[in-house]
Amino acid sequence: MASFLISAEDSLIWYPILFDTPHNAVRAVAIWLTVLIVIGYVVAYSLLKNRPEWEKVKKFLFVGIIGFFAAVAVTLLIFNFLEDGIVPILFYPILVLILALSASGLMLSFKKNKTTGIIAAILVGLAILATLICIGVHFASGKAAEANWITNDAVRSLWLYVFAALAIAALIFTALYLGRKDKTGFTTRSIAYAAISLALSFALSYLRVLKMPQGGAITIASLLPIMIYSIVFGVKKGVFAGMIYGFLQAIQDPYILHPAQFVLDYPAAFACIGLAGLFTTLGVLKDSPRLQFLFGALVAGVGRFLMHFLSGIFAFGAFAPEGMNVALYSLSYQAAFVFPDLAICIFVGILLFSSKSFVMLIKRAQVTY
Repeated sequence: MASFLISAEDSLIWYPILFDTPHNAVRAVAIWLTVLIVIGYVVAYSLLKNRPEWEKVKKFLFVGIIGFFAAVAVTLLIFNFLEDGIVPILFYPILVLILALSASGLMLSFKKNKTTGIIAAILVGLAILATLICIGVHFASGKAAEANWITNDAVRSLWLYVFAALAIAALIFTALYLGRKDKTGFTTRSIAYAAISLALSFALSYLRVLKMPQGGAITIASLLPIMIYSIVFGVKKGVFAGMIYGFLQAIQDPYILHPAQFVLDYPAAFACIGLAGLFTTLGVLKDSPRLQFLFGALVAGVGRFLMHFLSGIFAFGAFAPEGMNVALYSLSYQAAFVFPDLAICIFVGILLFSSKSFVMLIKRAQVTY
C-alpha cells in the first residue's frame, strides 16, 4: 500500500497500558472496567439464570452498565472539549444526547410501558434532532474544513447530501423490512445486551494496530460484539446499535469536515455493521452458523466500505496526491483499513462459531420470530 496512506505516528497504540496523560489514563481504566463488567455479567448469568433472584440482579447490572456507559462517554467528551477536539456548538448537544439516551434506558429498565416508551422516544428524538441541527450549522459554515487545511469549496456538498440521504433511507428501509416480523420491540433484555455490546466494542476500538491520517483504524475485532448482537437480536436492532456506535466513534476520534460526511462516515457506516445478522434473520444457512456469520460479516464490511468510499470521493478528494484519480485514492485509502479490520473480525468470529458451546449459547440467547 502506498506510504502516503499510513500514519506511522499512531501505529501500534495499545491504550489499555497507556497512562501517560490523564485522558489516556481514563481510557485505559475504562477499557479494563469494561472487560470486568462483561466478565461479571457472564458469570452472574451462568450462576443465576435459573434462579428467581436473577431478575433483580439483572436489573441492578443493567442500571450499572448504563451508568458506566454514560460516565465513560461524558468523561471522554469532556476531555475532547478541554483539548479543543470538539467545539462548544457540538459539545453541548452531544452531551445532552448521551444523557437523554442514558435516562431513557433507565426509565425503560424500571418501568417499561407505553407511556415511558413514548417519553423515551420523544426525549431521544429531540436530542438527536438538536444534535443534527447543531452539526449542520457548524459544518456547513466551512470552519471544520478550513481547520483541516482545505477550503469548503473543495468539498462536494451536493453529492454528499444526496448520498447521505440515500444511505440513511436505504438502511432504515432494510432494517424495517428485515425486522418486520420482530414484534418484541426494544425490551430490557435487548437494551442490556446492546449496552454490553457497545461498551465492549468501544473498549476494543482502543486496541489499535494502525491509525490512518484522515480517520479510520485497524483494531482488534472491535466490531465483532455488534455483529454478534445483530445475529442474536436481528438486523433491525443491530442497525440501530451500529448507528449509536457510530455516534460514539464520532465522540472518540472525530475527523469531520461536513455534516453529510459525518453521516456517511459515522452513523451510516457503522449502522451497516448491524447487517451482520442478515442471513440469520432470513433463516438462510441454518445448518451452518459459521457461514451465516461469514456472509453476514462480509455484507456488513462491504456496506461500511461503501459509505467510507463515497465520503472519501466527495469530502476528502483534496487530500489525493496530485495527478491521482480521486476515486482510486478513496478506494485505496478505505481498503487500507476497512478490509484488514474486517478480516480480523471474521477470523475471530469464525473461531468462536467453530465452538459448539458458543453456538449453543447464541441459539439460547437468540430472538425467534
